[in-house]
Amino acid sequence: MAKKRKGRAIDGVVLLDKPQGMTSNFALQKVRRLFAAQKAGHTGSLDPLATGVLPICLGEATKFSRYLLDADKGYYTTAKLGDIRTTSDSEGETVMLQEVPEFSESRIEVVLEQFRGAIDQVPTMYSALKYQGRPLYEYARQGITVERAARPITIYALELLAQRQDELDLRVSCSKGTYIRTLVEDIGQALGCGAHVSMLRRYQAGFFELADTVTFEQLEALAPKLAVSDLPEDAEQLTGLFQEIDAFIRPADSLLPDFSKIYLKNDDVSSILQGQAVKIPPSENSRVDETKLVALYDAAERTFLGVAEYQANHVLQPKRLVNF
Repeated sequence: MAKKRKGRAIDGVVLLDKPQGMTSNFALQKVRRLFAAQKAGHTGSLDPLATGVLPICLGEATKFSRYLLDADKGYYTTAKLGDIRTTSDSEGETVMLQEVPEFSESRIEVVLEQFRGAIDQVPTMYSALKYQGRPLYEYARQGITVERAARPITIYALELLAQRQDELDLRVSCSKGTYIRTLVEDIGQALGCGAHVSMLRRYQAGFFELADTVTFEQLEALAPKLAVSDLPEDAEQLTGLFQEIDAFIRPADSLLPDFSKIYLKNDDVSSILQGQAVKIPPSENSRVDETKLVALYDAAERTFLGVAEYQANHVLQPKRLVNF
């Protein structure tokens, strides 16, 4: 018999404003404890240096976190010029100091223009990308450099917000897979003096924005001061204890704002939840493109069921389903 998970079987998304100096995994586990959740996962990590939008998925929402991994991101960052670091950020050791010339705004603009649009980027060695089953940062810490292929990314916006003698404040809007540390390092190289990231704040992840986030201080003020082992068994009492902090939980389908919605009737709901494909009338879904992922709902209860692929001949093939 499988061991019963400790904690509450709650589902949804918590938008955390991750503080500086904390790993994403530590933040994830802390959120899970504050909500006494059985299960939690995040939608892509932020470096310890970075702050800002970190969506934490609870329960069944973890099944749909992958769809936010593919979303565009937005960052505020500060490039420290003339100081080249091992990790391309302020947590690394200085490997070279170079004089920083007095750059005109027009000179900086010429350089930034080189990095806008579709470009190829070589991932940093200090990344979680795997090589022969191990993350690259493990090789980097041993002084080993692994050949990395350049990957296509898109920089939608790269804006100079402020300029000081040896610092540039930038706003970056980019596609998935973009390494801001690498971008800043490449900008510094193009300027001829080198650079590293001294500040990084994610202001957007997909459609989630910084204004939507909650801090640990807010959550800790509302969380019940109880160990998981001391949680009451009475469902009504349990709901009452977590009522205030649970207000920060968004529904699991908030991860899928751009998905077309299809509402299924009783028989189709039953079939879908058993993993069976169903055929639906085309007239009910005239705005859905074929071979496209869609969000499924119970037409009667209006409850979210999961994600399916809308295939040719109006067939829905379930991909990821909520476990009720």
